Amino acid sequence: MTIHGWKTKFNEIRKEFGYSEKEDLISAKKLNLLLKRKNSKKEFENIIKDKTVFIIGAGPSLSKSLKHIKKSKNIIKIVADGAVRALLEENIKPDILVTDLDGDLESIKKIGKTQTPIIVHAHGDNSEKLEIVKNISNVMGTTQTKKFGKLENFGGFTDGDRCVFLAEYFNANKIVLIGMDFGQKIGKYSKHKVTNRKIKIKKLKFGKMIIEWFATKSKAELYSTKRMKGYKTIRLIDLESIENF
Repeated sequence: MTIHGWKTKFNEIRKEFGYSEKEDLISAKKLNLLLKRKNSKKEFENIIKDKTVFIIGAGPSLSKSLKHIKKSKNIIKIVADGAVRALLEENIKPDILVTDLDGDLESIKKIGKTQTPIIVHAHGDNSEKLEIVKNISNVMGTTQTKKFGKLENFGGFTDGDRCVFLAEYFNANKIVLIGMDFGQKIGKYSKHKVTNRKIKIKKLKFGKMIIEWFATKSKAELYSTKRMKGYKTIRLIDLESIENF
């Protein structure tokens, strides 16, 4: 079940950023038509339920985290958009990719040729990119409108916090944030091209607010490599032994 109160929270975000629900719906309808089938949620439940899950974002600290992620072979890795390029460069296989297609499309296409589940999110600004789903072998669509057709709405605003909401929805045991920095510096893997730095920083600010709000609702054990309200801070070296915590 999507976290109670999220709909109200997202309406506040929509108002703050001036997002058009009509445009979101147009994009969502296009994605719904493009999808060949509705993916079973059972696959995601099998991957996530009762597991320790790394949520891997594309913040500046990601680069230093990669060697520790690589050593954590048995941990489920849910990857936010552009961070997947960093993992591919280190031959690390993501278990789930969550993207609104703002990241490196070539990396997304590469993952799309495998059976790795990819969650593609439709919103008013990415309608023209959605055709990519035709070339993805295992894709589920999500929307920030009310769910309909083949589309789900697990909650979340940015790719990173959508990963977190996904892990909660499918009852992860431990949720560990990596590369989720939410600072003034934009990581090199964060977006293929940042056209408006001011808006990007504002989104990061809201992303942190959502992640901390989420902590007040979550049933999982929460950890973060960066200091965050509601999360236990974990050292990078300790990622390799997180299951023993």
